Amino acid sequence: MAELPEHVQRNRVHWDQLAAKYVAAGEHGWACHEPSWGIWSVPEGEVRMFPDDLTGTNVIELGCGTAYVSSWLARLGARVIGIDNSEQQLATARRLQREHGLDFPLIHGNAEAVPYPDASFDFAISEYGACLWADPQRWVPEASRLLRPGGRLHFLVNAFLLTLCVPAEDDRAAADRLLRPAFGIYRIEWPTDDSVEFHFSHGDWIRLLRRSGFEIEDLIEIRPGPDAKTTYPFVTLEWARQWPSEEVWKVRKR
Repeated sequence: MAELPEHVQRNRVHWDQLAAKYVAAGEHGWACHEPSWGIWSVPEGEVRMFPDDLTGTNVIELGCGTAYVSSWLARLGARVIGIDNSEQQLATARRLQREHGLDFPLIHGNAEAVPYPDASFDFAISEYGACLWADPQRWVPEASRLLRPGGRLHFLVNAFLLTLCVPAEDDRAAADRLLRPAFGIYRIEWPTDDSVEFHFSHGDWIRLLRRSGFEIEDLIEIRPGPDAKTTYPFVTLEWARQWPSEEVWKVRKR
């Protein structure tokens, strides 16, 4: 077996250590039958992360964590598979499968190299999974390989503008000024932990997605409602009501 890339190894350790802190959120997600998205819990009706009819479709969640998104997909009739880099996150997912009576494959692996043949899936999705913690130059072409012609990829991630405005220090919210350069942004290593995140400008996303065989169908810059709440300290509601803190990309394989 090939050795895992350095950032994959580091993020595996990071998320195995963090997994216990996400158990409650996973339990809440599995208990919800109405999907909501991102750090502001925006309703599915506002962002439409799912295609209209998932019955009988083959779906993969790239970076599934506790797999609550996969559970929503399974309840909608999809044949879903989840893959995640953290065995500890998947342990929570497997327990919740048993408790909720849902059974679908969960793979401990790297979304940059998925052990499935070409054109295996109709739809791929990621909510702060592979789209944040995997290298876009690797996971996007891999998602394209996995999808059939006409298949869709939807992913939700930090907005580019937010990334430019978040301080490096822990527990400090985004400022109303730019704190890092836009040009050359790609890999970010925060000083408070040993994880590796990947962030792209809109131009870089467009070029990579098109080069990987995708047509871009939509880009939604999320604005939370006036009463929205989040448990994450890196952005305030006042900030997110003025500027996008999250964005959803929707693309279709040519």
